[in-house]
Amino acid sequence: MTELFLPAFNRRSVLGLLAAAPLLASARSAAADDLGFGELYAKYGVLGLEFSDKVKKLAGREVAIRGFMAPPLKAEAAFFVLTEVPMALCPFCSSDADWPDNIVVIYLHRKQTFTQANETIEVRGTLDVGSWKDPDTGFVSLLRIRDAAYQAA
Repeated sequence: MTELFLPAFNRRSVLGLLAAAPLLASARSAAADDLGFGELYAKYGVLGLEFSDKVKKLAGREVAIRGFMAPPLKAEAAFFVLTEVPMALCPFCSSDADWPDNIVVIYLHRKQTFTQANETIEVRGTLDVGSWKDPDTGFVSLLRIRDAAYQAA
């Protein structure tokens, strides 16, 4: 008869594994760099808003930012505007020259149920920097977070 070898688990090793579980679960969150609305722009120059050094460094990388969801244009939208403060109306602009310094456009990697405008959310995704016009909506933005997901903060 062949004996099956199983590792010995005692109470201490099981408790150690349980204690490590939250660290393993948060491994993805550790990969994102935190970004705040006050860190988006260095100054307002003659050519408009100038990106901060931090934004330039984080371009193309995964970031996490907290804010409020502006009311979306429609329920099925694949994007929304994240604002620094709760807003009753969405702050859409006609050009990047009119771009407010306290909003970021969020493009979701999958549809999610939109939240109330006064609920703080945390968004994670890839930071995209520079003027860009969405070919589907005509919406012009300076900053976007792509392939994003969000949750209540």
